[in-house]
Amino acid sequence: MEFLSTLGNTSLSTLRDVAPIVAVLLFFQVVVLRRRLPNLRRIVRGFIYVLIGLTLFLIGLEQALFPIGETMAKQLTAVSATASNEVRWDDYLLVYAFAAAIGFATTVAEPALISVSMKAEEVSGGSLKARGLRIAVAVGVAIGVSLGCFRIVTGTPLPWYIIAAYVIVILQTFRSARSIVPLAYDSGGVTTSTVTVPVVAALGLGLASSVPGRSPLIDGFGLIAFASVFPIMSVLGYAMIASWRARRREPGRTDSPRS
Repeated sequence: MEFLSTLGNTSLSTLRDVAPIVAVLLFFQVVVLRRRLPNLRRIVRGFIYVLIGLTLFLIGLEQALFPIGETMAKQLTAVSATASNEVRWDDYLLVYAFAAAIGFATTVAEPALISVSMKAEEVSGGSLKARGLRIAVAVGVAIGVSLGCFRIVTGTPLPWYIIAAYVIVILQTFRSARSIVPLAYDSGGVTTSTVTVPVVAALGLGLASSVPGRSPLIDGFGLIAFASVFPIMSVLGYAMIASWRARRREPGRTDSPRS
């Protein structure tokens, strides 16, 4: 009975969240464009699938992903903590490794990133591979989340990291090809979606509540910012390396210094 109650409440909540999107689409299709909806039966069937999928996904997040992220953070912190409760950054190496691994895994499974990477490969005519883009973004998230956990453990101010990261992004932007810059910036946004956000947020809150002297409200949040900016850096870096390797393979090019 409890599951049926949760299922009903989540279904109603999902319906309320999706209803404005449907209303906007119907308004512009019927009122502005004054055209009938094409393939109405298929659209209705797809809308039902969306409701069912989102409902089950949200229940799965609440029942599994969010609790396991917080629990793992607390367990790893308990293993790493010293008897004197003195916070040392090198006592939490397992936490950093877990953060990197879970950041990479959730990003690779991110539906929004999969969709964007497939479109990028399609638009680029295959010159930009979807798998390579996903791995580059996932590596950026892994590094960012791991560094964010280091920030929580050490208690250093969040703005220092974010400002420094965006300075690097700006420098990379001037050194990168114009064609990759918009995609790199979008890659930072699509990572913070349905799969990554709940797990990473739970990890940060669980870690901040377990490390002595840290506040979940002040220190627990901020990992999502790391997961947004570091993929931009990794994608731009990936593009710069790929461009450099392509130039080295050009026929007749030598790396000897100019006389």
